[in-house]
Amino acid sequence: MDHLTDVFTAMAHPSRRIIIERLAHGPARFSDVAGAFDTALNAVTKHLKVMERAGLIERTRKGREVFISLRPEPMREVASWLHRYERFWTERLDLFQQHFKSQREKH
Repeated sequence: MDHLTDVFTAMAHPSRRIIIERLAHGPARFSDVAGAFDTALNAVTKHLKVMERAGLIERTRKGREVFISLRPEPMREVASWLHRYERFWTERLDLFQQHFKSQREKH
């Protein structure tokens, strides 16, 4: 469960979700990822460390360049965990809709 907590924490911040969206199109140089934000490089580095700790990204060095790649496995784990509860919330929503519909029909 601690690993899932790390992944949820990493995905919770809007800037990190932007990074995930960018990396979903393929690996990118650190400078390209950082250039998308109007913030200090240090702040981007901290975001990347949180993502790396969660296993969402990996860094590779080619010469002087650092490339960042998305690792989708942790997101698959999150999706699997959420899927276990899908039936629960689907049933609850169906009950709510039935209740709402019957209340409207009474009035």
